Amino acid sequence: MISMQQTMRWYGPNDVLSLKDLKQAGISGIVTALHEIPVGEIWTENAILERKNLIESFGLQWNVIESLSVHEDIKKRSGNYKEYIENYKISLQNIGKCGIPVVAYNFMPVLDWVRTDHFHENNEGASVLKFDPIKFAYFDLFLLKRKNVEQDYSDEQTTAAKMLGDSLSSEEKEELFRSILLGLPGSTENFTAEIIKELLDSYSHITDEKLRENLVHFLSEVTPTAKESGVNLAIHPDDPPFSVLGLPRVVSNHKDLKFIFENVKSKANGLCYCTGSLGANPNHDLLEIYDEFEERIHFLHLRNVRKKVTGVFMESDHLNGDVPMTAVVKRIIKTMQKRNQSIPMRPDHGYLHTMEADKNYYAGYSFIGRLKGLAELRGLELGLQENLK
Repeated sequence: MISMQQTMRWYGPNDVLSLKDLKQAGISGIVTALHEIPVGEIWTENAILERKNLIESFGLQWNVIESLSVHEDIKKRSGNYKEYIENYKISLQNIGKCGIPVVAYNFMPVLDWVRTDHFHENNEGASVLKFDPIKFAYFDLFLLKRKNVEQDYSDEQTTAAKMLGDSLSSEEKEELFRSILLGLPGSTENFTAEIIKELLDSYSHITDEKLRENLVHFLSEVTPTAKESGVNLAIHPDDPPFSVLGLPRVVSNHKDLKFIFENVKSKANGLCYCTGSLGANPNHDLLEIYDEFEERIHFLHLRNVRKKVTGVFMESDHLNGDVPMTAVVKRIIKTMQKRNQSIPMRPDHGYLHTMEADKNYYAGYSFIGRLKGLAELRGLELGLQENLK
């Protein structure tokens, strides 16, 4: 019976974890990117092959590129966006020549993802990623102090944020600032307040409608090249799936996905089905989303979250949270049987256990935590396959 391609994310030669370490996890594939190449520049065939050969020298495959990042000029459709779109096409062609079948990316302005806590201690004593809307409001209102921020919060939210801020030490405020403005995946460099305000100002004229139009324009340009090159694009949902810092977000819900796929109909224009990002919104029906866009799913991020009525959400055990993981994996198995093709999956994020607390991992990418998630997902899939025989 066909199984999911079990992979893990690797941040390249500068990652704390080596390919030798990851090989011992029992995976078959690696998800990575050429993080050293600035966003917007061309990925040459030689650079891709060099990294691909390195991965294969450890008996692993480079299954998915995550991410071939989209330049901010493309998102705003300004500046050198035409040049960057052409560069993206050339990179896709080179990726296709090198035989890598899936390219994941996102279209989130400025920040790829946002959490208020990178080391929240859960009930078991491990550290997890967490988002607290009141903490975020405090950062936005009283630390960053972005332009016209007050209009985005009610009096009650502002009062609650002020009360929370009054209870935080100087060190806790600094940690909150660093956590929210960590920057891009694969990076440990933070944005400064000045840089973030300048970036936010550059989006002041971009509405949801305009960003949506710019995304469709980008996809209309690059999807034919992807298809011709034998590459499937997989857009990652917004994380979290709602506006932050007053920025537009257009890959947040069922309606957004429907718009994207109806306007660029090629199946090479596909989805990275992330149960954690989509699952952070209590209004989302993850199974309904899966069923509607099943044919578009080219890559799987499987993780779980727990949500509170206050809007707080945090990482939970991969099999124990608000995401109906058993039902999701059942659907994945049936999809693979229907296609007669495996789908690449990585256990997304993981707890940071105390014995690894001194490791300088990228936030969410501990080794033991991801090993635990991989083992749980592998066992769940195997058990379901046995029942489906």
